[in-house]
Amino acid sequence: MGASRLDFAKSARTAFRALVGFDAAAREGLDPALVELIQIRASHLNHCAYCLHMHTNDARKAGESEDRLHMVAVWREARHFYTEKEQAALALTEAVTLVADEGVPDDVYAQAAACFDDTELARVLALICTINTWNRVALATAKVAGTDER
Repeated sequence: MGASRLDFAKSARTAFRALVGFDAAAREGLDPALVELIQIRASHLNHCAYCLHMHTNDARKAGESEDRLHMVAVWREARHFYTEKEQAALALTEAVTLVADEGVPDDVYAQAAACFDDTELARVLALICTINTWNRVALATAKVAGTDER
């Protein structure tokens, strides 16, 4: 690996604390299993090994099954592992994470809106935004998987 990169938490303390607060607000009232599935799927799509390692470990500690963790990347081919709500959240996570590809398709949004009330849907969207931001910070600062500093 090249030269060491900045420590975002130390170098941008106010922004880091704001992101931590946004993340906490997004999670409020959401099922912890759903939170981890969203974070894991976005981290797959963004190729963020640091966050993927962190969130799969968090999910395991919270009692998530190995089968469900292994199937997140191919959830469409293994729908029976996930509830309708989880599938809607995973589809929305993919659309928002890959928004430059085709935006957020109406059918994906409609399915999520049918599964979540407005408050939950707003929190799911906020959570998708926070994990995408965390992924980008971790990738830009070359965070190493397995070195979770929380």
